[in-house]
Amino acid sequence: MFSKLIIAIILTVITAAIPETRGYAVWVFFIAVVVAFVIEGVRIVPQQSAYVVERLGRFHAVLEPGLNLIIPFLDRVAYIHSLKEVPLDVPEQVCITRDNTQLAVDGVQYYQVTDPRLASYGSANYVAAITQLAQTTLRSVIGKMELDKTFESREDINRHIVAALDEAGRNWGIKVLRYEIKSLTPPETILRAMQAQITAEREKRALIAKSEGERQQEINIADGERQAAILKSEGDKQAAINRAQGEGTAIRVIAEANAAGVRAVAEAISDKGGMDAANLKVAQQYVEAFANLAKTSNTLIIPSTVSDVASLVASAMTVLEKTRVGQSAAKGS
Repeated sequence: MFSKLIIAIILTVITAAIPETRGYAVWVFFIAVVVAFVIEGVRIVPQQSAYVVERLGRFHAVLEPGLNLIIPFLDRVAYIHSLKEVPLDVPEQVCITRDNTQLAVDGVQYYQVTDPRLASYGSANYVAAITQLAQTTLRSVIGKMELDKTFESREDINRHIVAALDEAGRNWGIKVLRYEIKSLTPPETILRAMQAQITAEREKRALIAKSEGERQQEINIADGERQAAILKSEGDKQAAINRAQGEGTAIRVIAEANAAGVRAVAEAISDKGGMDAANLKVAQQYVEAFANLAKTSNTLIIPSTVSDVASLVASAMTVLEKTRVGQSAAKGS
């Protein structure tokens, strides 16, 4: 404001020094003072921003977004805060785990000014304060964990840091919304050991999977052979049954055919002239049998007398006669 008043006085002096404009010097001074007051007294606050106004060195008010008026010479805008969520990078630091392993950790935190007055007067530099507090809290939390646990407990680490920062941020007029670990980097020797452990674990799982596959293969082969044996035995059983049924059927058919032949012979004998035909047939077969025997062997067997041949034929005819008589009796009954 004082600089603007000095400019107004200089303009007035220049105007008074020129004879043609000397009469307007008072008006120039008045207009310059009014313009200076307007420039200093009117404040337009952007959205999501807050202006902290001090009057005579003491806190007076927080200007809201929009058009605001202040009193020049008495009021001044001492602090300007953004009410947006702000990401803040936390520098990388080396932490010591519970099992005395060095671990390089860095992260990012997100905060927001919730009380412009406390943000102005609660801390000389709240950004540095929450950064340092985040680092110390991180060292404390990781110091309570072993190395393997830190990799799987990122959410727990983030939650502890946010809780500590949020509690302290209440006095600084800010709220830490969240904290995210960007990287956890152990020493090179630890990385190599971890890689070897991972490789061994993968090889172990591969061997287990292979053995399980071979075991299942053996089970499948044995089960297949068992099923094949069962099916083969069932087939053999059915084949034997079929053969037995076929043989039984054949025997029955042959027996029926023989019976039919015998009945036909008996019927033929009972007819007129049947007995003479039977005598002739028996005699022919007898003679043929002796003829065949003479052809196939050096020994010739002949009956001692011709009467033996006649007696043999008579015996056969007696059997045929009995058969004919029995059949006639059966028909008569």
